[in-house]
Amino acid sequence: MPRPVIALIAAAGQGTRLGADVPKAFVPLDGVSLVGRSVRAMARSGVVDGIVVLVSPEMEATARQLLQREVPETPVRLVHGGGERADSVWAGLQALEHPGPATVLIHDAARALVPPEMIARVAGAVAAGSPAVVPVVPVADTIKNVDGDHVLGTPDRAGLRAVQTPQGFDLGQLLAANRAYFAGHPDFVATDDASLMEWHGATVKTVDGDPLAFKITTPIDLVLARAVLEGALSP
Repeated sequence: MPRPVIALIAAAGQGTRLGADVPKAFVPLDGVSLVGRSVRAMARSGVVDGIVVLVSPEMEATARQLLQREVPETPVRLVHGGGERADSVWAGLQALEHPGPATVLIHDAARALVPPEMIARVAGAVAAGSPAVVPVVPVADTIKNVDGDHVLGTPDRAGLRAVQTPQGFDLGQLLAANRAYFAGHPDFVATDDASLMEWHGATVKTVDGDPLAFKITTPIDLVLARAVLEGALSP
């Protein structure tokens, strides 16, 4: 029997760089919120069995009403997130009710145009035996290592990739990594869930990402997302 696939959608942050009157995940994009579009993509992937949305306590009622209106056909569980993204994910993982083997997909609500087929690709790689999977795209810009306003070096762009979400994991191994991280107070800050798994010793596999899975962070990103929708390129 295939193991269940559970999606955790991070929507508890404020996203102040977008300059909106509401937290970023609840900003409308052509009449549907970013979090609503992310939930819709998970449902359309055909591989996700359950969806948990991580929200701040202050936005719980709003989120419930919004999702009931935008994705009424998709059951969604709301869980309170924490002050930082890692805290939110940990809260979501602890709220899961799947003691057996399972795949968990962790997704940023701000990547609202993620194609369903990319979601399925990540989940499939975990099901094939990889404990941690990230979708990646090539880096277009030249990257510099800097110290203040001084350039220290230029890494080879051929070996660099930009990482997107959802990131997929074996639930048991991700739980173990989070327990160790929050119990031991390591010296590094986990910038994403894959970095936490790397710290815990897991091998992280890459699969092809998609340009549509870009993160909506600033006003210009929102303009781009609207342009994509107008061009009928969204999922």
